[in-house]
Amino acid sequence: MIAGRYTLEREIGRGGTGAVHLGRDEVLGRPVALKRIGMLPGADAPDLARAEREARLAAKLNHQHVVAVYDLVVEDDHQWLVMEYVEGETLSERIRRLGKLDHADAASLMWQAADALAEAHAHDIVHRDVKPSNILVTGTDQAKLTDFGIARAQADPSLTQTGLVTGSPAYLAPEVASGSTATAASDVWSLGASLYHALAGRPPYDVGENLIGALYKIVNEDPPRLPDAGPMATVLEHTMVRDPQQRWTMAQVRDHLDSLRRGETPTQVVPVPVPPPVEAADRTAEQPAEPPVEQAAPRTETIRPVPTPASARPRRRSWLPWLVGAAAVLLVGVVLVALLQGDDEQQPTAGTDDETTSQSPSPSPSETTDQPSEESPTEEATQPATRREMTRFITDYLSTVTSDPEATYAMLTPEFQEASNGFDGYSGFWGTVESATPRDVQADPESLTVTYTVDYVMQNGQEQSDDVSLQLVRQDDTYLIAGEA
Repeated sequence: MIAGRYTLEREIGRGGTGAVHLGRDEVLGRPVALKRIGMLPGADAPDLARAEREARLAAKLNHQHVVAVYDLVVEDDHQWLVMEYVEGETLSERIRRLGKLDHADAASLMWQAADALAEAHAHDIVHRDVKPSNILVTGTDQAKLTDFGIARAQADPSLTQTGLVTGSPAYLAPEVASGSTATAASDVWSLGASLYHALAGRPPYDVGENLIGALYKIVNEDPPRLPDAGPMATVLEHTMVRDPQQRWTMAQVRDHLDSLRRGETPTQVVPVPVPPPVEAADRTAEQPAEPPVEQAAPRTETIRPVPTPASARPRRRSWLPWLVGAAAVLLVGVVLVALLQGDDEQQPTAGTDDETTSQSPSPSPSETTDQPSEESPTEEATQPATRREMTRFITDYLSTVTSDPEATYAMLTPEFQEASNGFDGYSGFWGTVESATPRDVQADPESLTVTYTVDYVMQNGQEQSDDVSLQLVRQDDTYLIAGEA
């Protein structure tokens, strides 16, 4: 019994936001669907915040083609969304079971989804994950839009996170695939991509394992077209158009599909600008997103290619020889200054002595201070050298990562590479970043941690900052990034 009111019967679904169970409201005597949020041990606050956001936004919508959210309850430190139970299947399951839809069925079902989205947009809510698996279809062919888990109100800044990309890759609008914030126009593209799937029996883009290649096509190439789309061709042409300002509004899509489902000839609709979509990037898209497999249930994931964006910014390979040479010259200069001026200019910092001493024997502090010798300059260079090396390693890394991710990917441990979703995930995130400039860098040789604040300039022109603490490990004469401290 959940919250003393809802009984669980069986699991009926599972997605990126948690498992969904069929249940019963014992007070009102009706079936309900309950989605468990944050069911894994140690689930973090964003999962719970997502549940609250979904409940809050869905509660704004009272529409026959939107799955209603009835309640949000807490039981044993878990949150449950109590929703309308829709007996049926998802549109993706229907297509998988029956094959592509005919024009009439596609027009009817997609009109209902467009009607729901037009209502959401009227409330300034952007769904951000429109796809066939989020459209439920009943036995009487009624469609209902579900999963507002990553939806957001246009003015809600709560989801602003560096490097966060949401949605299902095969249905992402070009501007979203290139790192911009989703708008109502992005939902229009995704609905068009879902219509394409319904008519073709497959997604418009075969993401497969080549995430970057697929996203490059979405961002830079003309959208695919269907030769046998018939009257639906006009809808595809005005929804799947790369420039968001040239797309129809969702209300226009709904009205056009309404005419088609009624067998009427739609009146000519002139595209109008959609306010205010972020302009899609013209550069090669390198951003990842998790792809749905064509014949498997599509997945929706919040894609965080690297645990935190601040943890990666590399330098260009072409600068490596220069930087190494400059570092060598700097070290020689430090030694010469120490030889000429003794110990006055470099006093070891607290927390540095133990590590540098363990790495190379050096004279006692009294010998260093009172009796300069040939070894004292080397010691003085070595004590701050570890800190300098760690700082330089991170600054070099961040100066290279946006231009040469292959080089900087090799600067991660195998474990952290895996945690970064492999090279595709890693390079995909950094492809959305124009530059990453660290400041207030603090290196701790004793714990091999580096903390800093990084200022990002994204490819879409947005500026963001993040505080980062990285754990390093020694690798021969250099370091590797092992994770976040």
